[in-house]
Amino acid sequence: MNIQSIGTGQMALMVLGSIICFAFPIAVWIIWLVRKKERFTTILAGAATFILFAVILEKPIQNALIFPTMMGLPDHAASTFINARPVLWAFLLGLFPGVFEETGRLIAYKTVLKKRTNRETSISHGIGHGGIEQIIVLLANGGLLTSLIYAVMINTGTFQTVVDQVMTVAPDQINSLYEMVDTISTFSVADLGLYLFERLIFAFLFHVGASIMVFYASRDKERFWLYPLAVLIHTVVDGIAGLTMTGLFNPSQWVLEGVIGACGIAVFLCAYFLLYRKDTRS
Repeated sequence: MNIQSIGTGQMALMVLGSIICFAFPIAVWIIWLVRKKERFTTILAGAATFILFAVILEKPIQNALIFPTMMGLPDHAASTFINARPVLWAFLLGLFPGVFEETGRLIAYKTVLKKRTNRETSISHGIGHGGIEQIIVLLANGGLLTSLIYAVMINTGTFQTVVDQVMTVAPDQINSLYEMVDTISTFSVADLGLYLFERLIFAFLFHVGASIMVFYASRDKERFWLYPLAVLIHTVVDGIAGLTMTGLFNPSQWVLEGVIGACGIAVFLCAYFLLYRKDTRS
């Protein structure tokens, strides 16, 4: 592949996007803490929930089952079976975060946050969970900051070392790397806007809404059904994204973000108005 240099316009947009994605969650945390006089430890518990259940537990197990080569492991019978069946692959791609993240919320509410019964706890946990996800996605391989680093490496002529490493460790991922380079080289204001809406609005609101749902599931036995519902919704939303990666569902990027965005906003609005607003506890 002939890797071209990345323009200063693309570089500036990636720098701007990285700053916004890092500053936005922190700003939300501060505003919420000041306005509601909530405890920062509740937000911290939400962040810790994501780190423990999504990063430390979910991803290694998911990768070992579906993407063993990403961990330097050989393919096995289960991964071969799953990767040969796109629908199953997409379903599992959604199921893992659905089960691990929503179960993490439930366990947090039942343990470290057990005595915090005020309704604000649900949103505090949600913005902690959703906020740290935005920061980790920004820093993770494939995130906006990674794209910026790759752009610098391309312009300085050192990107070939990344290509060589991927070819050695995970050769099946080389096409994804080249696709990322194509995306970086054509990164536009519209792309940045779409990225920010997806990460800072749609995904963030979804996590707050799901946190509200699981909060009330943990506090009321008659509402426990909200927990499996949150798992199901999370699975479907991430599964839709998985289907696009298989090529079975191939809408435009704008249509895909519209579908996912509608789901995220709907989850938040329903949880906020049907659960949070109707709770008279303070």
